[in-house]
Amino acid sequence: MTGHIPVHLHVNGQAHDLSLDPRVSLLDCLREHLRLTGTKKGCDQGACGACTVLADGERINSCLTPAVQCDGMEIVTIEAMAGHGLGARVQEAFQTHDGFQCGYCTSGQICSIVAMLAEHRDGRPSAETGDLTAPVVLTDAEIRERMAGNLCRCGAYNGIVAAVREVAGA
Repeated sequence: MTGHIPVHLHVNGQAHDLSLDPRVSLLDCLREHLRLTGTKKGCDQGACGACTVLADGERINSCLTPAVQCDGMEIVTIEAMAGHGLGARVQEAFQTHDGFQCGYCTSGQICSIVAMLAEHRDGRPSAETGDLTAPVVLTDAEIRERMAGNLCRCGAYNGIVAAVREVAGA
């Protein structure tokens, strides 16, 4: 295993000590080394968001992120969302509002929504935010802008926006 680097990851609350080729993406590490297959490989170019996970609470495209870059970080995937208060509420709202059809993008959408709602709670603006001196209101346009990095080939965007509105309003 020459050329491999020791990597310590905390994934969904469990510690993992791995020896990885530095070229291995976090996505491939999760799926192939840790057998966490809920995170999906869509485009493998960072364009679709199907691979979105949380790294220290921030949403990232795991297909573009080298696993070695995440050494020591807390990684949260869709597998942990049912036990995550906000994640569980987002999953329920997805069911209520038909926020998914084929389901391929759903794991990335849910992880992204959890992080997006935290960004909103922290007062971070988006490209859609008009007045930076006032509290940001999650309008449909604001939600769509903040979720623009997550594509849905089936076009379930209205259900996704409705699910975000429900959870954000609770």
